[in-house]
Amino acid sequence: MSDNNLRAPVSQKPLTVPKPLDNTTIGSMISIQINEKKMTVPFGTTILEACRDNQIHVPSLCHHEDLCIAGVCRICVVEVEGMKTLQASCAFPITQQIKVKTSSERVRKARRHILDLMLSEHYGECYSCVRNKKCELQSLADEYGVDSFTFGHPDKPKYEIDRSSYSVMRDMNKCILCRRCVRTCIDLQEVGVLEAVNRGDETKIATFFDRPLNDVICINCGQCINRCPTAALFTNDPSDEIWAAIDDPKKHVVIQTAPSPRAAIGEEFGMPAGKSYTRELNTALKRIGFDKVFDTDYTADLTIMEEGTELLLRLKKKLVDGDDSVKLPQFTSCSPGWVKFIEHFYPDYLDYLSTAKSPQQMFGAITKTFYAQETGIDPADIVTVALMPCSAKKFECNRPEMIDSGYKDIDYGLTTRELAKMIREAGIHLPEMPKADFDDPFGEASGAGLIFGATGGVMEAALRTAYELITGREVPFENLRIEACRGFDGIKQASVKLEGLKTEWKFLEGVDLKFVVAHGTANARKVMEMLKSGELSDVHFIEIMACPGGCIGGGGQPIPTSPEIRALRAKAIYEEEESLPLRKSHENKHIHYIYEKFLTDGPCGHKSHKLLHTKYTKRGDFIV
Repeated sequence: MSDNNLRAPVSQKPLTVPKPLDNTTIGSMISIQINEKKMTVPFGTTILEACRDNQIHVPSLCHHEDLCIAGVCRICVVEVEGMKTLQASCAFPITQQIKVKTSSERVRKARRHILDLMLSEHYGECYSCVRNKKCELQSLADEYGVDSFTFGHPDKPKYEIDRSSYSVMRDMNKCILCRRCVRTCIDLQEVGVLEAVNRGDETKIATFFDRPLNDVICINCGQCINRCPTAALFTNDPSDEIWAAIDDPKKHVVIQTAPSPRAAIGEEFGMPAGKSYTRELNTALKRIGFDKVFDTDYTADLTIMEEGTELLLRLKKKLVDGDDSVKLPQFTSCSPGWVKFIEHFYPDYLDYLSTAKSPQQMFGAITKTFYAQETGIDPADIVTVALMPCSAKKFECNRPEMIDSGYKDIDYGLTTRELAKMIREAGIHLPEMPKADFDDPFGEASGAGLIFGATGGVMEAALRTAYELITGREVPFENLRIEACRGFDGIKQASVKLEGLKTEWKFLEGVDLKFVVAHGTANARKVMEMLKSGELSDVHFIEIMACPGGCIGGGGQPIPTSPEIRALRAKAIYEEEESLPLRKSHENKHIHYIYEKFLTDGPCGHKSHKLLHTKYTKRGDFIV
């Protein structure tokens, strides 16, 4: 092939080459006109951002607030005066004065044409789809009056549905190639399971060698589901099995509810983000038919006792006994997505993980042992359901080691979206429900357990208890708010000075207890690389949550998600927490009761290690 064949065709009109950017323009304001509206915007603002900031509707599919710009779907095209072709508004930075039309005949026809092309490859019946009425493609088809398939419609599926995972299902027949899932997995979470492969009409989103999700390094976080505009990705829903258990008179079906779903489930019923429906949800669950409704915050308190004691034991063995085999910093182990991440990418650091199970799994273990004994119910007849914000919890409850009670600790993991569907199926409108308390004996919990739902919450809860146990005083922060743990910075570092300690803890006198909080596995990777380089060698405790924002941004939470929505959910949790009379895990009288009556050798004792931890570590003669 000659060099001439490689040259681009010569344009009939000279190209307009933008002037080189002058540094003095950065940060300046630029006057523009969109439709008939004049406005000024900061230099570099995209047309789409300018439109949305000024309440001008422009549709989009590939764009998402959490993700980098892609500009691949072209639904957001607009007409820019002086430019021959329509421009993708999400990928067009404003660097000079322009005039834009967002709804001209040309724009409208182009968007309709793009939709018709997408629908020609989109197989499935909307009415039976898990995203019916919540599908962005369906909404746009309605908005643009699509009432027929201009380019035809598939009459049979092209791909088999991948149902291999306990957590995430993939139906590529409904994929529109927006690549949100790819950018989520690669950029937001830095896992890299998904990628666009092939070219032209053979393009598809695939895993490594097109293997099922269960055979690749997917961490089950479900963040791809939360950003998929259609039902190409969805969770593995166990609600039919749960209904069958509820309808079986021989089964005693109990459900535990985590704080994050309670702070978000109202969104599934048309309510604005930012309000918890904890007690309304209790009533709804009883009306559905659950025999008992328990609070996951109870075992969050239990987790603090176990994980906090484990940290103090590690510090004692390292600093007093000189045991160099003890690994510090200790990592939290509440997030199953994070646990799977470290298993895949940093297996040499697994000994840094706390051995404590997550609150979900602790709940299952004590329900099928302690609760079964207290009530006289055969544990074989107890069905444990966990309402969680997280699709990875489905994988966690199916891990083969989670059977220390002699039975499967948690039978079913249920996401916020899935439970909302069950509530609607029962004919219940959640916001109208009267309020009710949780059931005993796992109905009373502290605010420390409640704040597990937001990034930094586990660390804050642990510090409230650990500091008071070793000093006899409350943590020196106003109203128990440890602000260094709060907020949405990707990685936060701080320390607490340990002074005036009880006699048995004098070996920690004067120590700066250093801690790190991170959320999202992209930030987890940064923390791990910092640890490998020695940068965190003097840190004692690290909290990592797999999802952006922590559990409030979990892969099973209501769609859509955004930084603003996650902030409102966190606000709801913190407001609810400060209204509670009990705000420290170690002051929960029901936690004292279970140690007195059942876990009689105390936190990190032999029995608690068997039931509440993933491996046994000798406690020795160190007494807390």
